[in-house]
Amino acid sequence: MSHNRDAWVSQRAYSLWESEGRPEGRGESHWMQALKEFEQLELTKASPDGNDLIEKLKAAGRLMRVPAVEHDLQLKAAR
Repeated sequence: MSHNRDAWVSQRAYSLWESEGRPEGRGESHWMQALKEFEQLELTKASPDGNDLIEKLKAAGRLMRVPAVEHDLQLKAAR
């Protein structure tokens, strides 16, 4: 386990515990819920430059192109 993951899950589990009125004996369920939430966030995280998201959208046929923007970018690249 990475330190960042442990810290995030720990803080989230604590938040869940507090939001439920600090019940006793629910630590494991709060931890498991926080861990599930972390894993879901990791699945949706894009790369820093966004290239993985662009590739996924292209593959799904959902990448929309804006002709005016592409034309402006081509002009800038040609300079």
